[in-house]
Amino acid sequence: MTQHKPDIGFIPTPTVVVEGMFALLQVTPQDVIYDLGCGDGRILITAAQQFGAQGVGIDVDGDRIQEATTNAKAAEVSDRVTFHHQNLYESDFSPATIVILYLLTHLNLKLKPQLFRQLKPGTRVVSHDFDMGDWIPDQVIQIAIEVDEIATLYYWVIPNCSVMSDQF
Repeated sequence: MTQHKPDIGFIPTPTVVVEGMFALLQVTPQDVIYDLGCGDGRILITAAQQFGAQGVGIDVDGDRIQEATTNAKAAEVSDRVTFHHQNLYESDFSPATIVILYLLTHLNLKLKPQLFRQLKPGTRVVSHDFDMGDWIPDQVIQIAIEVDEIATLYYWVIPNCSVMSDQF
């Protein structure tokens, strides 16, 4: 893999937001969750612990991948979650039933064609705080993090092929 500098810094997703994601996504043990820009792995580790879901984390930052792998071992979920040091835009996430993003809007927009190419209709996508331009979310929820801080979750379901051509 070509070494890339991360496009954004690592900001951990607060626990209350992770819980909100899981409620919105209705995670089950049958889900295969891809966390694109997985950071320390907390979302996938929690999904494996709470729901028995499988997970794959992808991050361009090798230090974060090492940390996430260590965290998964400590949580005893290494049999259900793996982490890959890769560039998102060169990665295959077609097995996903759920994709989680915490990237800036311009990075989501860059990733959007790949999501439509790779993901099966019915795959659920959630983005923490950043939308995807003119792709209208199926649902938007806000979660209070602190008294003066709100997180926004954007939720989409990959449509069938006849609808997808209208998205670009």
